[in-house]
Amino acid sequence: MTDPKTTWGAGEYALMAQAIEPVSIELVDVVAVSPGERVVDVATGTGNAALAAAARGASAIGVDFEPSLLGLARARAAAGGVEIELVEGEVEQLPIGDEEADVVLSAFGVMYASDHAAAARELVRVLAPAGRIALAAWIPGSVMPAMGATVAPYLPPLPSASAPPSRWGDPQSLSDLLAEAKAALHQSRGGRLDLRFQDADDAANFLIRTSGHLVSQVEPLTAEGRWGELREDLVDFVARHGEAGADGLVLHLDYLIAIAGRP
Repeated sequence: MTDPKTTWGAGEYALMAQAIEPVSIELVDVVAVSPGERVVDVATGTGNAALAAAARGASAIGVDFEPSLLGLARARAAAGGVEIELVEGEVEQLPIGDEEADVVLSAFGVMYASDHAAAARELVRVLAPAGRIALAAWIPGSVMPAMGATVAPYLPPLPSASAPPSRWGDPQSLSDLLAEAKAALHQSRGGRLDLRFQDADDAANFLIRTSGHLVSQVEPLTAEGRWGELREDLVDFVARHGEAGADGLVLHLDYLIAIAGRP
């Protein structure tokens, strides 16, 4: 694994990627990826959607700007005997030619683009005329966006041009974004992914370990005497949003599956 280039490479994001992998498989299923199709997985991370597409016989390319995550994806592909191409690149400027993809996928990836409009244009640019786009994004107000709002006061401010990532999880907002990029939202549906923990403390530990944005701030916030405060806020957040039971605590992560294409 190479050294991280961005905060996405800090911590143990691979554990979160493993937890959300079922959604990538759902994306591949919902657009019925077929053998021989050209598939581009945008913001592939550790390769979830690209690997799922390749398992169905597609020619898959995964693009991500974090080299350490691409290294993990390569290791997964090699271990599974699956052939995929992995390329370092930005979602706002994909290293893919015009109309080269029969299917464009992104599972909780493109939603974090710094320029949403540019990223949407790129999804459409690389798509073949009759191609399909399948996206998964967290729904506004659900656990993951709410967690982001909880820890935001402790983190460096986002670039002023950024929009909330969960914009991609709202059908109307996503439809408007895609329309500006000369695409159309054909259908959408909600889904839920459950993460199970022993208790709120266990859940908070997992969320910290798997978030490079938080891991990268341990040292500076500790120096400021604020790290303990952040962790307490996160434990309280999980306790309020989780469902406690005899077997532990469950976090329900609500997401949107969206299918789009050229008008």
